[in-house]
Amino acid sequence: LSDKLYVICLASKNNKKVTFTCTEKELVGEIPEGRYGHTINVVHSLGKSMIVIIGGRSYIALGQRTTEKWNSVVDCMPHIFLVDPEFGCCTSYALPELQNGFSFHLSLVQNDIIYIIGGHSLENNIRPPNFYKIKIDLPLGSPAVSCVILPGGISVSSAIMTQTREKEFVVVGGYHSDNQKRMICNTINLDDNKIEIVETETPEWTPDIKHCKIWFGSDMGNGSILFGIPGDNRQLTSDANYFYILKCQVENDQSLEQMAQVCSQSSTEDAGESTPFEDSEEFTFSFDIDTDTCNEDDNENGSE
Repeated sequence: LSDKLYVICLASKNNKKVTFTCTEKELVGEIPEGRYGHTINVVHSLGKSMIVIIGGRSYIALGQRTTEKWNSVVDCMPHIFLVDPEFGCCTSYALPELQNGFSFHLSLVQNDIIYIIGGHSLENNIRPPNFYKIKIDLPLGSPAVSCVILPGGISVSSAIMTQTREKEFVVVGGYHSDNQKRMICNTINLDDNKIEIVETETPEWTPDIKHCKIWFGSDMGNGSILFGIPGDNRQLTSDANYFYILKCQVENDQSLEQMAQVCSQSSTEDAGESTPFEDSEEFTFSFDIDTDTCNEDDNENGSE
């Protein structure tokens, strides 16, 4: 896995087109190893900012590989990496509260504090109810990093989180175990005097979502979550994905937690025929915004 760090920035935006730039960041110091299943956040303290990398999974080091375990993966050491966004200087911190590696967790940032929730530990194949409060102070000298273990965590991996109010977040999706999706939802309240995770009302999942083995998605902002499920659940083309939007935002005192299918599309492009990015320090990509609603009939006319 690559240990490069890339920064994606919004370059320009108009009514019909959005353009981003992706720049490779040069890193020095205690560079974190290449990984996946980690989180990257930016904290702000005393007028300064810092990139924070936590958790993740990587391949076994080359010197420890055997023929039988050549492609085996392990959880990275539970160190906290701080990366200076301007100069790329990396510093690693080992905290006594973080004893075991974890991946596919949730992270929530509030100024100079990061909350870590859930995650999967590969060594024991468990999803411990992690709930950590990590505070990062950025004075003129060296940063100060501390961690507090909070009660009331939840056991979940690969979940999705969206913000519904200033101090309120909703956790949806993910997995209880390797073969069991997590169908319940939780609300995280970050009041100044009380921090808690409580179970909240669960939407009426469609039969397709209930019976699928895997699901995936991302926060869309404004209390909405985009969900995707493989098309083979409908016994159609196996490479098609079907997408849903879950609205968790509260508007006019009425809960909009309901599942509604808004778009389903499949890609007909062969991944093997895709053109790879050239080895360069920066590239730019853009896409056109189509405000028209798409539906299943789009697949029949070949739209992408």
